[in-house]
Amino acid sequence: MTTAHPYSENTGTAPAGAGAADLLARLAAVPADRPAVVAGDRELTFGELRAEAGRVARLLAGRGVGPESVVALSLPRGADLVVALIGTLTAGAAYLPVDPALPAERRRYLVEDSAADLLIVADGIAETETETEAGADAAASGGPDQVAVGELTSSADPLAEDGFAPVPVDADGLAYVIYTSGSTGLPKGVEVSRGSASALLAELESEGIAAPGPGRVGWNASPSFDASVQQWVRLCRGDTLVMIDTETRSDPALLAALIGDRSLTDLDITPSHAEPLLEHLPPRDPAADGPLTLLIGGEAISPALWGRLAELVDKGVLRAVNLYGPTECTVDATAGWIASGDGPHIGAVLPGLRMRLLDDELRPVADGETGELYLAGPRVARGYRRRPGLTAERFVADLSADGSRMYRTGDLCRRLPDGRLTYLGRADGQVKVRGHRVELYEIEAAVSGHAAVAEAAVVLRDDVNGTAGLVAYYRASQPVTEAALREHLTATLPGYMVPAVLMEVARFATTPSGKLDRAALPTPVAAAPVADAAVPAGGPAADEPTGPVEELIARVWAQVLDRPRIGADDNFFKLGGHSLLAIKLVAGVRRELGVSLPVKTVYAHPRLRDLAGRIESMLDAREAERQPAGVSA
Repeated sequence: MTTAHPYSENTGTAPAGAGAADLLARLAAVPADRPAVVAGDRELTFGELRAEAGRVARLLAGRGVGPESVVALSLPRGADLVVALIGTLTAGAAYLPVDPALPAERRRYLVEDSAADLLIVADGIAETETETEAGADAAASGGPDQVAVGELTSSADPLAEDGFAPVPVDADGLAYVIYTSGSTGLPKGVEVSRGSASALLAELESEGIAAPGPGRVGWNASPSFDASVQQWVRLCRGDTLVMIDTETRSDPALLAALIGDRSLTDLDITPSHAEPLLEHLPPRDPAADGPLTLLIGGEAISPALWGRLAELVDKGVLRAVNLYGPTECTVDATAGWIASGDGPHIGAVLPGLRMRLLDDELRPVADGETGELYLAGPRVARGYRRRPGLTAERFVADLSADGSRMYRTGDLCRRLPDGRLTYLGRADGQVKVRGHRVELYEIEAAVSGHAAVAEAAVVLRDDVNGTAGLVAYYRASQPVTEAALREHLTATLPGYMVPAVLMEVARFATTPSGKLDRAALPTPVAAAPVADAAVPAGGPAADEPTGPVEELIARVWAQVLDRPRIGADDNFFKLGGHSLLAIKLVAGVRRELGVSLPVKTVYAHPRLRDLAGRIESMLDAREAERQPAGVSA
């Protein structure tokens, strides 16, 4: 087992062969009978995957799709997504992931802004999803044609593996476009080449992050998040992809069970989700099963979590590596192996990139001093799709004067004497929220987009319901309820970008230079508890939790949300709850009642009284199962 690697600055020259061997050429050489994709009850061998991808590629080619074409994939994590993705690359085209879980308005924006040539949706979606309403008159609107994935995968064209004949594409050819939050108020699409994606896989192997031998890799990330690239490229070297559905990935107990049931060897995960997962990991015999590799990234690791991971690494249960990298540099830029005796760090730069730590005048800083991180080398992205001005601003001339470019990350770092980097935060308005890179300006634009809002400011605070959360401050030009404003944001932004707290202010304080004084923004206060209804003589208030289950759930809510009182009609998410707090809620219910409550149940029953009723039904069903046949309770 590899537990440590030398830390030295790389030259930016990828390992021998990196990028030269195309991903699809490697995929074509994997034995046909090896399992390729496991998605629920559906499994595909590599032979079946190549045959289906080849058929998809032929049908795409018949629609005029080829090199530099962009195919939007609005498909959930599953076998169809993998087949459509590999089929798109086989046709020589690039894919654009459009997570179906995103709001319809945002999905529509991604497809339109990218000028996608074709939109592939799940079967049955075209009749119901607003994102595809324009499909019927695509010719008139100028939007892309759309096709249901079943039309591509269930064609009468016979399946034959020798039909897998990838269209040749240069290393500079486009592989995918992934959108990130935008400082201008709109998301921006990052264009990444085939050679960069191939080099990423080669570097994961050369650095020992992808261990030798075929593994079983969990696809955990949203398709619209660049960590998903790190997962599907592993398929091309012969690893098995195990698709993790939304319910499982949001519930640490279910995810831990899947790791054991599916014999996962590798799992990509954010620190926020790794922490609760560690409490549920199944027993693992390092000698028989080998260690589980956790590829951790997306946000900073706390010293406490680093220590917990290091203990498991010392026991041989885990291999754990802290990965850092912007989408603009093909997913992973640095890697830091987690081990005892260290504090949190992001390791050293990977071989396909060169690192620069520069001051405001673009002068190199000395070791131990803080500088902004710039990255250069073969894995720097082509730029932002259809945004030449923004590309020129962020992708600047490299100091080497060889005509290459470097990407300005906006991240502040310090280099240690041994070459490792410590991450110190952002130099601009960008933050990380539950593993997602977010521009505060984009959220501010969404809040200000409501007709009743005159101006807005958004900050990330660490005192929102006991965890880091987004707070939106706004000045209203006319009366608006919090519910109306939240509904507007939910329809516009992904869930992780919707502020936990919406706070109206009479005016915004400014600095002497006339800029917004963010330091003067008031501390968010918890929403006022629902006023007690009139209490009848000898009876509880109408909104008071009643019965042991309601009362217990109210106590758990109060602890998770850090609120003095919870009413039976209160809504978990309107009180500031979010996905991570929902995980804590589920853990509290399991601890207090012994009920394994799926996280999706909290979303389906956000009102306390409704959730308590669902839990009571589960308890009744469990009790009925315990009763001997013919015996009533």
